[in-house]
Amino acid sequence: MADEPKLLDRVRAALRARHYSMRTEEAYVGWIRRFILFHGKRHPSVMGADDVNVFLTSLAVDSQVAAATQNQALSALLFLYRRVLDDPLPWIDGIVRARRPIRVPVVLTPEEVRTLLDQMTSVPKLVALLLYGGGLRLLEGLRLRVKDLNFARGELFIRDPKGKRDRITVLPQAAIAALRDHLEYVRSVHAADLAAGFGSVVVPTALARKFPGAPREWNWQWVFPAGKRWRHEPTGFERRHHVHESVMQKAVHAAAQAANFGKRVTCHTLRHSFATHLLERGQDIRTVQELLGHRDVKTTMIYTHVLRLGAKGVRSPLDVL
Repeated sequence: MADEPKLLDRVRAALRARHYSMRTEEAYVGWIRRFILFHGKRHPSVMGADDVNVFLTSLAVDSQVAAATQNQALSALLFLYRRVLDDPLPWIDGIVRARRPIRVPVVLTPEEVRTLLDQMTSVPKLVALLLYGGGLRLLEGLRLRVKDLNFARGELFIRDPKGKRDRITVLPQAAIAALRDHLEYVRSVHAADLAAGFGSVVVPTALARKFPGAPREWNWQWVFPAGKRWRHEPTGFERRHHVHESVMQKAVHAAAQAANFGKRVTCHTLRHSFATHLLERGQDIRTVQELLGHRDVKTTMIYTHVLRLGAKGVRSPLDVL
């Protein structure tokens, strides 16, 4: 009789069976491991609400993590008990959940966006054009495939985003010429990879088994491939991944520093600015919600708070005096 899988292996299997993302898998497994080590390697099946609360309290008090981080740890533990240990959780009402603060997002003015983009060059600038021009999250931009660009209709198809809800958003006309030139370069890189016996990319789920040639097809290639191929050591297989998110994060940070805005600017600031500028121009909030991929319009409503501030919002009574 085969040995029973270890607990963390069971967690991974349960996550993959439910098609959780690899990032979520890494985060959940990490939190569960940390929870077990925190309690002296006791098995979670012999622990309960008090043990979970002690762990979460330690995160907040000792480690001083944010509320979102604390809630992610709780989600990981609830998944463990519900989906792996089959615990009905009669004690769940005793769990303390952290309240996430509501933050008003940092938004750049159109002039500041132009200044930021002027400080950027090459691939990072092209990615930034799409983040702002289409309201994309960073990984949505980096994970674009050639087949996701529709130049004729001016559309970007966003596949498998956060929340697992595919959507279509705007392909900015101002970026099309640069994108076409960039794709010609990417095609030459792909052709060289194919000639060298490579040129394969990761494709969704079981597509590679159904269509063995798909990973090498042009339509499935990354729009923003990495500069170097990576090697999977156990198999010796080499393929090219998309540009790593840290490349964009560093490029935006450096551009913001050079522009000296005096406020924290990240890649996500471009998405916030996209939504706010559309609303400022009179675009209806439901359309903005669809373009951003928000499940609930309440999430999109945060940008209306920004509109009520500053020169285009409420006028200070001091200015009337």
